[in-house]
Amino acid sequence: MKLSKRLSAIAPFQVMAILEKARALQAAGHDVIHLEVGEPDFATPDAIVEAGRAALAAGHTFYTAAQGLPALREAIAAFYRQRFAVTLDPARIIVTPGASGALQIALSLLVDEGDGVLMADPTYPCNRHFVSLLGGQPQAVAVGAERRYQPLADDVAAHWQPNTVAAMVATPANPTGTVLTADEIAALAATCRAHGGALIVDEIYQGLTYGADSFSALALADDAFVINSFSKYFQMTGWRLGWLVVPESYVEPAIRLAQNLFLCPPAAAQHAALAAFAPATLDVLEHRRAEFGRRRDFLLQALPALGWRIPAQPDGAFYVYADVSAVTADSFAYCQRMLDEVKVAITPGADFGSNEAGRYVRVAYTTSVERLAEAVARMQTVR
Repeated sequence: MKLSKRLSAIAPFQVMAILEKARALQAAGHDVIHLEVGEPDFATPDAIVEAGRAALAAGHTFYTAAQGLPALREAIAAFYRQRFAVTLDPARIIVTPGASGALQIALSLLVDEGDGVLMADPTYPCNRHFVSLLGGQPQAVAVGAERRYQPLADDVAAHWQPNTVAAMVATPANPTGTVLTADEIAALAATCRAHGGALIVDEIYQGLTYGADSFSALALADDAFVINSFSKYFQMTGWRLGWLVVPESYVEPAIRLAQNLFLCPPAAAQHAALAAFAPATLDVLEHRRAEFGRRRDFLLQALPALGWRIPAQPDGAFYVYADVSAVTADSFAYCQRMLDEVKVAITPGADFGSNEAGRYVRVAYTTSVERLAEAVARMQTVR
């Protein structure tokens, strides 16, 4: 049986292998501390869960419009207006099965066979994999701590090639937690326009910032393709719900793609998400954001005791991207030892690209400060 050649460009998630092994150790009775997977440890807020239950009880189990419930798209638009002072036509919002669905639509709108998409190295691995699935070319821009691991406008201009059609950035970013400023977003958008290309902005960790201003790229670049999600800030990972904001001229083809790629987003999840924007729910989420901030602050103080460096402070998401080159030349093997010897699961830099990946690990602070302290104490014994 033939296997598609394009699958050769799709690398497995190292973190999923680590997670599988960690769960096996846990099932065998070991106390494993999970700092590997990018999923909030908080359960979905009660009001959202109750809205989902009510939707199921009311029989809201049928297909919706491919672009999502009108009421949900209007609620998302209202959220942009109230929180970011961005006026947005709800018709431009395409509700999707997770941010992955939004990324798939955005890239499918823009990428033909052989087209290139610029993106950071390091970055979330699905970004390059989805480009490859479309027959495109992921064009990695190696960015280090001096750039806060973010490609800026001059990087995009320097790396733009004749086949490049778009540049993709993330703010806050995975795996680094760094954010772009408003001026940097505006400059990136202007550079993409000057080259006749598009800017794609991943905002799925939007709202999870600590000290940095939270804003949307749409306030600076109305023509950007903006991806967001109910998974991270709203803590609805398993509900599989996200959204994409497209320029007005792309609405019809985006809906056409949604109809064919996934028919519609999960109906019950959409009805549940209507409760995500209620003031009481937002109060809960803001309290949890403050807790994430406390965890970040703890790790920024504690991790250097392991001999690790944190070259660029994370101002968002729930990750610390740490340089462990002072204690190991192979971060993948180091992560394996952490799990084998002290039952702490962390992610190697190899998941996020090839730019000095062997010197980095990602730590997700998706557990309590007490468990983080226990993890650091255990890791101190690994030499």
